[in-house]
Amino acid sequence: MPHFTVVPVQDNSPSNYDSLEGVNWGYIRNRDDSSHGNHKEDSPFLSSSDSASKRNDYYDKNLALFEEELDIRPKVSSLLSRLVSYTNVTQGAKEHEEAESADASRRQMPKSPNMGTLMGVYLPCLQNIFGVILFLRLTWIVGTAGVVQSFLIVLMCCSCTMLTAISMSAIATNGVVPAGGAYFMISRSLGPEFGGAVGLCFYLGTTFAAAMYILGAIEIFLKYLIPQAAIFHPADIHAGSGAMLNNMRVYGTICLSLMAVVVFVGVKYVNKFASLFLACVIISIVSIYAGAIKSIFHPPEFPICMLGNRTLVRDLFDVCGKTVVVGNDTVPSQLWKNFCSSENSSSTHCDEYFLQNNVTEIQGIPGLASGIINENMWGDYMEKGQILEKASLSSVDVHGSMETFGFYVSADIATSFTLLVGIFFPSATGIMAGSNRSGDLRDAQKSIPIGTILAITTTSLVYFSSVVLFGACIEGAVLRDNKFSFYLWFVMYPPWVIVIGSFFSTVGAGLQSLTGAPRLLQAIAKDNIIPFLRVFGHGKANGEPTWALLLTGLIAELGILIASLDMVAPILSMFFLMCYLFVNLACAVQTLLRTPNWRPRFRYYHWALSFLGMSMCLALMFISSWYYAIVAMGIAGMIYKYIEYQGAEKEWGDGIRGLSLSAARYALLRLEAGPPHTKNWRPQLLVLLKLDEDLHVKYPRMLTFASQLKAGKGLTIVGSVIQGSFLECYGETQASEQAIKNMMEIERVKGFCQVVVASKVREGIAHLIQSCGLGGMKHNTVVMGWPYGWRQSEDPRAWKTFINTVRCTTAAHLALMVPKNVSFYPSNHERFTDGYIDVWWIVHDGGMLMLLPFLLKQHKVWRKCKMRIFTVAQMDDNSIQMKKDLATFLYQLRLEAEVEVVEMHNSDISAYTYERTLMMEQRSQMLKQMRLSSAERDREVHDQSNVRRMHTAVKLNEVIVNRSHDARLVLLNMPGPPRNPEGDENYMEFLEVLTEGLERVLLVRGGGREVITIYS
Repeated sequence: MPHFTVVPVQDNSPSNYDSLEGVNWGYIRNRDDSSHGNHKEDSPFLSSSDSASKRNDYYDKNLALFEEELDIRPKVSSLLSRLVSYTNVTQGAKEHEEAESADASRRQMPKSPNMGTLMGVYLPCLQNIFGVILFLRLTWIVGTAGVVQSFLIVLMCCSCTMLTAISMSAIATNGVVPAGGAYFMISRSLGPEFGGAVGLCFYLGTTFAAAMYILGAIEIFLKYLIPQAAIFHPADIHAGSGAMLNNMRVYGTICLSLMAVVVFVGVKYVNKFASLFLACVIISIVSIYAGAIKSIFHPPEFPICMLGNRTLVRDLFDVCGKTVVVGNDTVPSQLWKNFCSSENSSSTHCDEYFLQNNVTEIQGIPGLASGIINENMWGDYMEKGQILEKASLSSVDVHGSMETFGFYVSADIATSFTLLVGIFFPSATGIMAGSNRSGDLRDAQKSIPIGTILAITTTSLVYFSSVVLFGACIEGAVLRDNKFSFYLWFVMYPPWVIVIGSFFSTVGAGLQSLTGAPRLLQAIAKDNIIPFLRVFGHGKANGEPTWALLLTGLIAELGILIASLDMVAPILSMFFLMCYLFVNLACAVQTLLRTPNWRPRFRYYHWALSFLGMSMCLALMFISSWYYAIVAMGIAGMIYKYIEYQGAEKEWGDGIRGLSLSAARYALLRLEAGPPHTKNWRPQLLVLLKLDEDLHVKYPRMLTFASQLKAGKGLTIVGSVIQGSFLECYGETQASEQAIKNMMEIERVKGFCQVVVASKVREGIAHLIQSCGLGGMKHNTVVMGWPYGWRQSEDPRAWKTFINTVRCTTAAHLALMVPKNVSFYPSNHERFTDGYIDVWWIVHDGGMLMLLPFLLKQHKVWRKCKMRIFTVAQMDDNSIQMKKDLATFLYQLRLEAEVEVVEMHNSDISAYTYERTLMMEQRSQMLKQMRLSSAERDREVHDQSNVRRMHTAVKLNEVIVNRSHDARLVLLNMPGPPRNPEGDENYMEFLEVLTEGLERVLLVRGGGREVITIYS
């Protein structure tokens, strides 16, 4: 509906105007507070000031013209001073750390944010992006996919995050981003449904990231730091992986518990070690290049033992040879003993492949100048259990014994390009670290784009160069061995640097994830958009999210129980990709809508880049794991529908609302082309409600009937009229609208509410009939209640308003429905298990009588009722032929109903009819004489036609009651009011007689057009 602004030129009653404005602004404030949860988000300058400043505002001599409104429209100087002092809530743990400090309560002024781009965005992003995958899996990815495809994997993942960072920079620089980081940006851009769904996905991704980092740390600990700490040991060489997974589960659970305790005790300890963890990451990265340069001149000694072209597990023997010289004797080596049942070197009871092939030793890390990159250019994907082979070595292709399979290095997981994408993508995540710390930044709108994009550029260059360096320095058979992947790092540089550095960096990343995930869940819970998460919004007295931390630990334990880094990484990728997808979507929607508030300081964005990033995210989801993608989208979809169905309604000025407005405008303009075709016609209702003295709906069953008739389809407008002056009744209007909306929600009526103020009720109803709706989305049917007690009332306005409305609907060519005895209509919780809906088709009025029972039977209340159609035959009609024609007509309309033709014979007017007519006319005359002068009374002429009309009403009522006394609902044609207004009272009496003795009656009057058709 269009909005109008009234500018008062001369205000004769300032007190009334003030109260009007006060109500208006109070209503807006209350609505915003409940919707946003944080009033600062939209109106930081509407805080109340002290009384002295208010008095100065009111009595400022230069602003005397505005002094009566300064309480709600502050001076510009006051606004600016409050705006400057406004500070947003930070996402990090700074406020929690201050809460734990002993002197935090004594601080009066908040410390101004002073972090720049380097410390506030660039380095935190580096720390979050570099992670366990870089240390434990990148070399294996290069060996499996080859340099070219590994380069492509890194390019895809880093391009996706770069495009997301561009979109995120645009959103983050379009105003202040308080708490919640990515969740805040998505929810405020796309609405609470998308925000809650994606926010929970981001939370799950961060939680599984904690599990992944813990698993990485435990893998480093058990394989490379202290292998002797393993609790479970393999029974034989074939059972190694199972024992390792059990060790990971036990130590992972212990590590998770310790980390959760550290986070629970105090986040300040995590923050104090953040710099140490970051230093470990940087030193570890620098060591890559140092080791690569060193390998040009002094390649490290890293021999690999090969049997034919197969790689052998080096831990199971000492000397790479079939025999060894001891003194002057040549004796079988440990390798010989592994493959042969006899220790005699001349024995032939050996593995066939062992006998036919030679044992050779090759250099595992030949160095940067060796030219090994030519062999590592292309990938070699393997199935699980397939033995690693070097294609350039010659071998005799014979089948060996299965008993010796454990002595070869084999693939522990089936590999493919898509799997490697899913495993590597977590190495590109972490780009939200800068936006999450926006409250600590000196100039967030400048630092977030520069720092984030520079961090992604740096990490991308490191990944690209690492792929090339690994492919150029290391033997392919070694790269493809997952067990060797970590050794390759500290062979290239002194071991302690890489081992300790990578261990601490993964522990630090795990702590950061365990710190951030509960706070993200707490931010979602405090927004109150998902009811069952409310408990997680509470925590310790200083704000620590205790319950959220507990849930995070339980979910992370699920990832620990999986125990495989290669299985957890794709799950993590799905949730982060889902989040990045919607960041791009949010930027694209806001850019295309061109909303007035979309004014980001970051200029280097475009909707096409956002759509490209969104497409890449979606493609990467299905490339890495299509079934995980479907599960992640299913989870997000269920959360979306849950919030939409049950969550609290929020108005955040989001882009989806703007998109809905644009789509509605486009659809309304399309509907302007003309009226709907008969096939598309359905009743678009204007329900006229009456309110009692307390502004409550007098007959709620009117809404019940509307909901049963519409079942959520089409347009429903609920209107009411308040008698009085708009300036005086504005607050009353707001209260009435709220009461009607509450009742609509109870009765499950999906539609709109409009309350108008008019000096006369009949004028207000006429305004509603004329002006409700917009464009082609207008009502075509009016539902109005019956004026009960009109006989007892001496005031004729009740029934005159009713008849005037009937005339208005006829003049506007609208259909009319009048449910009589509406209090006896069924509620939405009742069910009719049997019974009939009877239609009395007396005159053809566009087919409304046929269509309405069909629509009612779509609802569960009326579904089991059967439909009967009665029509009236006169003396000169062929009733048998009429019944056949009516049955054929219903068959062509695809309606199932019983057909009956009622014959009404000409009969004399009964004494009862005369009596009812006399009673009606006596009452009418008495009321008229109370209102007419003596001269006018003499001119009153008795209308003989009243007897004929009463005769028809009595006869029809007699037939209807006889046939339909047990019907669940009776529908019949509503006769039109007389052309002469003087017969209005008699018209009301005729309707009363016509419907007498029926429990539920629906009087129907068509709008002058066909509403049902036999054609396809």
